[in-house]
Amino acid sequence: MSSTTVSLPAPRVPGPRGRLQNNPVPGHKRVLLAAPRGYCAGVDRAVVAVEKALEQYGAPVYVRKQIVHNIHVVRELEARGAIFVDEVDAVPEGSTVVFSAHGVAPAVVSAAADRDLHAIDATCPLVTKVHREAVRFARDDYEILLIGHAGHEEVEGTAGEAPDHVTIVNSPDEADTVEVRDPSRVVWLSQTTLSVDETMETVRRLRARFPQLSDPPTDDICYATQNRQVAIKKVATGADLVIVVGSANSSNSVRLVEVALEHGAKAAHRIDYAHEIRQEWLDGVATVGVTSGASVPEVLVREVLEELAGAGYRDVEEVRTAHEDLMFSLPKELRQQGEARGGRSRP
Repeated sequence: MSSTTVSLPAPRVPGPRGRLQNNPVPGHKRVLLAAPRGYCAGVDRAVVAVEKALEQYGAPVYVRKQIVHNIHVVRELEARGAIFVDEVDAVPEGSTVVFSAHGVAPAVVSAAADRDLHAIDATCPLVTKVHREAVRFARDDYEILLIGHAGHEEVEGTAGEAPDHVTIVNSPDEADTVEVRDPSRVVWLSQTTLSVDETMETVRRLRARFPQLSDPPTDDICYATQNRQVAIKKVATGADLVIVVGSANSSNSVRLVEVALEHGAKAAHRIDYAHEIRQEWLDGVATVGVTSGASVPEVLVREVLEELAGAGYRDVEEVRTAHEDLMFSLPKELRQQGEARGGRSRP
């Protein structure tokens, strides 16, 4: 892991300088900027998929649920002609629909086909991996204990692959009460955006009750979720306050707040936009940690840094714990269209 100093330009907008006071505090005022942060490969792929669909098919392009859990991204795509719907039955027959990065159950795919929709599957490949695991273990007649949050789109999609074999375990406490048919044929899978520590505690408690519990072939919690949690742990140990940029329905963003508090931050808050920072959060604070969830564009982080600079936190030190260079191909429907039109598909 490494730390580097980041050169931050002066705030572009005079307004924020007057909104937050530059109160004197003991010690040097600084920002610890976590890295990695922000967009992961799956989110980038999903957002670009909607943008490419709008380019190739024209507006409107329909999207089932939020393409990623970030209000800013959704508003930006709406301005370009995307229409977000809760279910495919709200999409006019024959239209183009994009499935979100969180994945969908087979029943949703069938419903789209029944309406003759041109479906583009922007499911994160790491979520698709968990779907395939669910199908495989159900075929082998395992009972699947799916660790995740009931009602989350990703959990609904994974459970929908094998509804008769899946039981959702929401928390470590539920691991103490869940019942299974055959303790010798049970496996755990997980939502990709959970707290690593809490998930492992849930698994530990499940295994105490079911010693023959099988593991997934590889980690289900995605690399980006893990990397962002590791980075904020490092930042939190030296921060009086941690600010996490991310939306309320972003599971991985909410987890970052929890992880920061568990690993030394005196206070931690989640925000969507820089203007949501409150003066009282900064009173007496020398060091502010900043990070962002995996569905957050970097422009929102830069605006937070500018807002903090206006309050005197002009020295920004990036704390890096990993390097990420993973990229995913666009959905096959968009790659095929790009090839047919002589365009370049994204690598």
